[in-house]
Amino acid sequence: MYFIRLDLFLLNHYIDLCSNVSPIHGNAPCRSIKSQILLNMNFLPSGICFFLSVATCWLTAKVDASWWYMGTLGSQVMCDNIPGLVNKQRQLCHQHPNVMQVIGAGMKEWISECQHQFRNHRWNCNTTARDHNLFGRLLLRGVVYTLARACSQGDLDSCSCDPTKKGSSQDSKGSFDWGGCSDHVEHAIHFSQIFVDAKDRKERDARALMNLHNNRAGRKAVRRFMTLQCKCHGVSGSCSIRTCWQAMADFRRTGDHLRRRYNSAVQVAVNQYGTGFTAAHTHFTRPSKNDLVYMEDSPDYCIRDPQSGSMGTAGRLCSRASRGSDGCEVMCCGRGYNTARISRTTKCECKFHWCCAVLCRDCQQLVDEFTCKSHT
Repeated sequence: MYFIRLDLFLLNHYIDLCSNVSPIHGNAPCRSIKSQILLNMNFLPSGICFFLSVATCWLTAKVDASWWYMGTLGSQVMCDNIPGLVNKQRQLCHQHPNVMQVIGAGMKEWISECQHQFRNHRWNCNTTARDHNLFGRLLLRGVVYTLARACSQGDLDSCSCDPTKKGSSQDSKGSFDWGGCSDHVEHAIHFSQIFVDAKDRKERDARALMNLHNNRAGRKAVRRFMTLQCKCHGVSGSCSIRTCWQAMADFRRTGDHLRRRYNSAVQVAVNQYGTGFTAAHTHFTRPSKNDLVYMEDSPDYCIRDPQSGSMGTAGRLCSRASRGSDGCEVMCCGRGYNTARISRTTKCECKFHWCCAVLCRDCQQLVDEFTCKSHT
């Protein structure tokens, strides 16, 4: 796994806002500025408190905050009071408050995808420290996806369907007419590039160069999986006339692609001119524009260590039969595992009844569950 220290990772800042369960602020609660704070919370399997919306909130302790708060705080509060935004980002935040809210609300979907991709690994996209895994950086892809979808659905006044997809065109199957509503991906990419890259373009140090490179790779992944979807018209479905539009692939397909890129990420060092990268090891090839890059090795994530971004694997479920990353030997880092026999309720003896229902019995099943032992 690969490790880069990020301050632009949504999970960190949502967790910072959690009252009572914050590992950084202890029991320091959010103090209400107004008479009431609206809190909608989902509790993820890991116990992480995830805020869907907060009217206004002021933290009692200083946090290393950034634009990932959007969707959690009201846009005015977020733009004026959250540290970590450079001037360009703060200006865009004030100019496009609705866009900020849309982007923030859409982050939940990409976090879920991140958790799916790493569900069987020691690092499972649930980290509470300020140092985060490379895949977290690719939340950028979620910004592009969410913004483009909001444009297509008419949720924003500043954009709509792709205006360039007009008239006729052709592909390998012949000619077609543009119709429907093509996702305006170029608009979403352009906005996210200006906003997300602003801080790194200002700093221009080694880590900023790395972030900018990975940002570009994430944007290229969005374009890579644009698909042409068509509807046929004609007598008896002859498809003599086609109406087509361009649509983004779903999160899962792009997430799978970025996960493969993550697995083959290249460790790099900045060249002597400070303008680009060279491979950190002589047997590595120079990274291409499509490759993800990193500069430091990750921790092993075996032991809980907030400073290094590790939640540890104590209490994590594992598979006794697997020899992969989800196996107890690997997941538990050689510490051993506990076995518990639990009862699960499953549907059984299902029968179809005319018309039209499938009725099942609830059956109890005893199964063994294996969880990693804690570090002693």
